[in-house]
Amino acid sequence: MPRRPRFPLTGHPLHVVQRGNDRGRCLFGEADFRFYLDALQAAVTHYRVQVHAHMLMTNHVHLLVAPLDLGAVSRTMQSVGARFVRYVNLARGRTGTLWEGRYRACRVGEDA
Repeated sequence: MPRRPRFPLTGHPLHVVQRGNDRGRCLFGEADFRFYLDALQAAVTHYRVQVHAHMLMTNHVHLLVAPLDLGAVSRTMQSVGARFVRYVNLARGRTGTLWEGRYRACRVGEDA
């Protein structure tokens, strides 16, 4: 079954959630939180995504973002995810996936 297409929108806010594999830990300490935020900052600058809010939990991440270019959120999440998994696997002496599949996103409606 093919994957559902991502949102072909720009300028509209999206609520993005990415969970740890089996809903387990993906951020283990202060250094991990800092590395994730640094990777996120680099990616959103490069791929042109506005970050309105973020919430980093030990087992998942919430982002409120708005892409300025088509496909920017997908490229951002791929970049951050790959960088962060390499970092965690090296730092923790582990291998394999850290994330539970692809990130999930939904469009945020306007609060009139």
